[in-house]
Amino acid sequence: MNPLSDRINNLATSQTLAMAALARELKAQGKDIISLSLGEPDFNTPDFIKEAAKQAIDDNYSTYSPVEGYGDLKEAICRKFKRDNNLDYKPSQIVVSTGAKQSLYNIAQVMLNDGDEVILPAPYWVSYFEIVKLSGGVPVEVPTSIDTDFKITPAQLEAAITPKTKMMWFSTPCNPSGSVYNREELTALAAVLAKHPNIYVVADEIYEHINFSGTFCSIGSIPGMLEKTITVNGVAKAFAMTGYRIGYIGAPEFIAKACTKIQGQVTSGANSIAQRATITAVDADPSVLKHMVDAFHSRRDLVVGLLKEIPGVKINVPEGAFYVFPDVSSFFGKTLKGTEIKNAMDLSMYLLAEANVATVTGDAFGNPDCIRFSYATSDEILKEALKRIKAALAL
Repeated sequence: MNPLSDRINNLATSQTLAMAALARELKAQGKDIISLSLGEPDFNTPDFIKEAAKQAIDDNYSTYSPVEGYGDLKEAICRKFKRDNNLDYKPSQIVVSTGAKQSLYNIAQVMLNDGDEVILPAPYWVSYFEIVKLSGGVPVEVPTSIDTDFKITPAQLEAAITPKTKMMWFSTPCNPSGSVYNREELTALAAVLAKHPNIYVVADEIYEHINFSGTFCSIGSIPGMLEKTITVNGVAKAFAMTGYRIGYIGAPEFIAKACTKIQGQVTSGANSIAQRATITAVDADPSVLKHMVDAFHSRRDLVVGLLKEIPGVKINVPEGAFYVFPDVSSFFGKTLKGTEIKNAMDLSMYLLAEANVATVTGDAFGNPDCIRFSYATSDEILKEALKRIKAALAL
């Protein structure tokens, strides 16, 4: 008998982390693997943030932190929400967690009952589906395609809503597609949601500053949406602070209190040193990130241009994050160098074996026609990776 719970037996492994682990294993065996699987900036945390972390150590921030986060950090997050997103939150509406992933898990745990439906525009971040399922919810995938830049339409949203719909979760800029919803598009979605006052929205904005569109709009800033939106953010991506593990939410106060309640029983407060450093990060003018954003923008153009040179690969131009999500379905049913390619997983594994390049299958993100590349690495590595991929995909 398997002594493990049904809960864990039914939980899928994160495909992004699994592919990254496989790439590390193959590297350890001496293989020349280029990993484009993990979504992690290749920049160092800015020095002024590191200095704040060092100062926190010297100031003896070594005791338990408040469950919901330090008061002055929550005030700084409120200032950030107002400055960058035109969102008016009070400190009592902010909860700081051990990464935005914990923020999302907290939300699912406090909002979902068994059978509640959660609309997930696909592609979606890999963990949404499993977090919803683990919390008793029913993920409802709404497919999009590369032809619409992977964005859900108001008509699709309306058609997906049932009496059991409790929430909609989405990210902008999107992981894995890099799509960015503009104000007009969000306003149209908000008009649909306005007809359904019992539906709450999780807006994952962790990539907001890695945005090449020139503007950014939070759905919570659309009139009537703040009271039904939970805005999720953090410092991992834009500030290259993935290891600091700090995420946060702005939410209606009753939801924030509920998230604090569950966090108090699971992890308690987030790392004290990392929280002090995060005050410095969120108080900084976003212009300090320009060198990183410009580098990602340049890399996007490089990767998109090289992918366009590969016959059979269909690519759009993402407006944010640091991923491309090409449609590779033209290779399905074909044989490449003796390997039959039946689906995106086959292609992803083929590229790992034949080209020594690690990617992630689109199935993990709810789109079986695509694979995801992260371009959070140097131009030289990206050129070599795409050279290998082009050779591997030659028919």
